[in-house]
Amino acid sequence: MSTLHPRNLHRNGYHFAKLIKAYPPLQLHVIKNPAGEPTISFSDPEAVKALNTALLIEHYGLQHWDIPEGYLCPPVPGRADYLHHLADLLAAGGPLLTGKDIRILDIGTGANLIYAILGQRIYDWSMVGTEADPLALKTAKALIGINPVLQNGIRLRQQKDPGSILEGIIRENDLFHATVCNPPFYASEEEAAEANARKRKNLKLGKVGRTVAGQPAELWTEGGERWFLLQLIRESQLYGQQVGWFTSLVSQKDNLEPLEQALERAAAQELKIIPLVAGQKRVRVLAWRY
Repeated sequence: MSTLHPRNLHRNGYHFAKLIKAYPPLQLHVIKNPAGEPTISFSDPEAVKALNTALLIEHYGLQHWDIPEGYLCPPVPGRADYLHHLADLLAAGGPLLTGKDIRILDIGTGANLIYAILGQRIYDWSMVGTEADPLALKTAKALIGINPVLQNGIRLRQQKDPGSILEGIIRENDLFHATVCNPPFYASEEEAAEANARKRKNLKLGKVGRTVAGQPAELWTEGGERWFLLQLIRESQLYGQQVGWFTSLVSQKDNLEPLEQALERAAAQELKIIPLVAGQKRVRVLAWRY
């Protein structure tokens, strides 16, 4: 039984014949699982990238999708799940809010542009992606340029101050229905490397190589996920009248209590924690508003 959201197109698995037809290079990465069914090695970044490309072409109407070597390749089904739950949050039990009038701020959109793509393609939302990394921003712009379906609904803004999240991005007359964010998980490059080594050991892959690609700024930040989100909470207080719901993924369960305490001190009017399942990993969306 799938743990994905009922509206998630990927809740019943992957139709590899259709995906290979949409993106023939995927064929090179398809293997058989013990039951004899087609799959890929999810520990192989190139195979994951090929699967993502096929999914975005087959299900979301893209003509082309690519990221620079070494950049984060997020799983499409899990990222789509976040947006489906966000849509439910915005609907508040009523009809789903769709169309260009719904504006969503994607904090740290990355070279992959994944939330902006999915928000625009699934719900026709107007997406504004923020990014501090010049190459990631250039790649995201190129993805919009090469895919006509993305050109009416996604805008990008450069965060020129790497020490800020919302400041310098949200303008005086901006109004957003919500933010989305996938913060860096780790507190240091060493911590990220250790986590990768543990994952490889658990998968019996040996010590060399990476199971998860990603640039340092995508994977770690000083103080880790907790400090990043504490800063997001502090900055969110400045824009409480311009954003309906602030939301972010929270990977580490131990971070929830200090974040909830920070939101209480910040006088947030409402707080929600929405559980998600990302592959073998349980994560959650933290949502708050003023």
